[in-house]
Amino acid sequence: MEIQLKPNKKIYFASDFHLGIPDYETSRKREELIVKWLDDISVDASHILLMGDIFDFWFEYKRVVPKGFVRILGKLAQLTDSGIEIHLFTGNHDMWMHNYFEKELSVIIQRKPIIATINNTTFYLAHGDGIGPGDKNYKLLKTIFSSRLLQWTFSRLHPNFALMFANAWSQKSRLVNHLDDEVFFGNEERLILFSNEYLKTHKRLDYFIFGHRHLAYNIEIDNKARIINLGEWVKQKTFAEFDGTELNLRYYPSWEIVVNPVS
Repeated sequence: MEIQLKPNKKIYFASDFHLGIPDYETSRKREELIVKWLDDISVDASHILLMGDIFDFWFEYKRVVPKGFVRILGKLAQLTDSGIEIHLFTGNHDMWMHNYFEKELSVIIQRKPIIATINNTTFYLAHGDGIGPGDKNYKLLKTIFSSRLLQWTFSRLHPNFALMFANAWSQKSRLVNHLDDEVFFGNEERLILFSNEYLKTHKRLDYFIFGHRHLAYNIEIDNKARIINLGEWVKQKTFAEFDGTELNLRYYPSWEIVVNPVS
């Protein structure tokens, strides 16, 4: 993918909003804050890349979409109508997106990792789930959940039961894994291991940008490439900003740069 920034324009990256948890009121307040962030960056944004897990669970029936989230959906439609290009990478919590975002909101859905060149700077972009060595159980589970037959079977269930079951499953998964999601494993981080290995056999990349891991970090790896994990919005509220030359990881709403977030 080739992107050429116009003068005074920027690209923004964010991930892991997890809208829908832990309850309606908390999620609603977070949604309102995210909409405010989208308003703020719309002043100078050329592109917005949402790197997955925007919802804690999402499923589109052929003629039904989940109830709620109208503020962020309306804001995304408004932004694309104004000429801002928005890409949404499916994550492990919202992999069951189909064509609703593309048809109704003009949002471009990315289902696999992509290489993007932006003003002669090269990025590897992915949500980050299932990448790197190990984690065989999850990789098997992801393959099963990616099955069209499973999605077709799920779509036969009544939405009231299906969404209740899916949200309970998502909540259970989070309770089991949330501590690991917030622990930095140094050079044993799967995404760091993957990125260093990738650089051995592929042309030089400037940045690897991921979500998924609920950590915000911007660190140098092999060959002077940098790996950025975008963090999440349940606690940290972090995002990345690229002006065509420099990339910074920031907190919202302070806009302070994230410095030494992990050790």
